[in-house]
Amino acid sequence: MKLCLVVDDSKVIRKVARRILEELNFDIDEAVDGQDALDACDRTMPDVVLLDWNMPVMNGLEFLKALRATTDIIQPIVIFCTTENDMSHIRIAIEAGANEYIMKPFDREIIEAKFSQVGLI
Repeated sequence: MKLCLVVDDSKVIRKVARRILEELNFDIDEAVDGQDALDACDRTMPDVVLLDWNMPVMNGLEFLKALRATTDIIQPIVIFCTTENDMSHIRIAIEAGANEYIMKPFDREIIEAKFSQVGLI
């Protein structure tokens, strides 16, 4: 099974994403902010990261830049999942190395479509 790291400071969002992704046959790890996510990646590199933008300690963009700067790893697919829905945020995320972008709120259909587009399902 593929491992998805769900990174969001909202427990509710993590719970909803976990339920959807487990139904899609993913193992799930969770992180509450970017630093927690980097620590999780150090322990076990996921196949995919579902990443919020606005979080305390280290935001999603800072996490993504730190992750992509690490050269001695197999890079996971990163899908931003955020309320930041203007074109400038999307462009910044893609330029920083995001593979896809999902707007909140999301549902199973959206997650399934985006994960399918990047070849995860």
